[in-house]
Amino acid sequence: MDDRKWYELLNTESIITPSLLINQERIDENIRTMLSMTGGTARLRPHIKTHKTAEIINMQLDLGIHKFKCATLAEAELLALCGAKDILLAMQAVGADTERFFQLMKAYPNSEFSTLVDHPSALKTYIKKAISHNKKVGLWIDINNGMNRTGIAPNSEAVALYKTMVADSWVIAKGIHVYDGHIRNQDPAERKKTCDTAFETVLILKNNLEKAGLSVPTIIAGGSPTFPFHAIREGVEASPGTTLLWDAGYGGLFPEMKFLPAAVLMTQVISKPQKNKLCLDLGHKWIAPEMGFPRVQFLNLENSSQIGQSEEHLVLECENTAAYEIGDILYAIPMHICPTVAKYDELIVVKGNKIVASWKVAARNQKITI
Repeated sequence: MDDRKWYELLNTESIITPSLLINQERIDENIRTMLSMTGGTARLRPHIKTHKTAEIINMQLDLGIHKFKCATLAEAELLALCGAKDILLAMQAVGADTERFFQLMKAYPNSEFSTLVDHPSALKTYIKKAISHNKKVGLWIDINNGMNRTGIAPNSEAVALYKTMVADSWVIAKGIHVYDGHIRNQDPAERKKTCDTAFETVLILKNNLEKAGLSVPTIIAGGSPTFPFHAIREGVEASPGTTLLWDAGYGGLFPEMKFLPAAVLMTQVISKPQKNKLCLDLGHKWIAPEMGFPRVQFLNLENSSQIGQSEEHLVLECENTAAYEIGDILYAIPMHICPTVAKYDELIVVKGNKIVASWKVAARNQKITI
């Protein structure tokens, strides 16, 4: 069967829907594409928030990738359980998570953990915890270069914060972290121009820090849309995440990026409530619902539009409903794969149009053990 239709299962009778099917060979190719773009492992720090899965982490470890980025303490613990050596928690820990972060370092001494800081009060909390645990903490200063979500502006306040980090004996100042997820120009040339302009403020900050006698060992930059540009910068680690599974959203916006969609939703027709309408079992509970329609890109359904969704149902307007029966299987690529994966306990591995394995989405919840 055509590899482009790898997701079409030969036997679907015993499969619970919705299910999330994945292609291991395509994931492997996406990892190798990332490595080719960075020229090796030195400048690559992939994010695991998209897949949250031990088997995909191990695929990367097997190819020599040893630096990772994650968004939750559960993801950080999963990386440690897999034996990852360098783990960045890319969220400034607050409240109970600050203590949990130090407990994580204690529980997994063979992994090196670090995290982000963007405010003096957060830095003080980290230092107090470091003293109480008698354990130095690795910190990256988190810079806001236009995303306006987290981070400190790359100005004199950032210089002062970094200077305090370097001066404190309980802190290991790792360098600069910057996420530019707001840069999504469809035209690659315009996206590069916008990315370079925004990144220039980070380079100016680095230069000012070094002029002040402060070492900036590394910069971690970007996500998937700006990955091609950060991947070729000297002294920068690029941190894409969606690139591992890809999705219809980024595939439509950035067709020049040669990543393969490696995850497909399997859903069923459960009702034909009116002429020209189909209802599927693909509600909010099973796919990322934070965007407008369409939520998915169908692979074996044409001339339809997604017009309504609730917890359990997705309603379509379809020109030829007579061609579909209740129980028919439909396949679709999610528009946003990252929060979609988090809705599933397992990823169903398909090879030769048959199910060959099931991979637990081990870090989909808030904690594993810590």
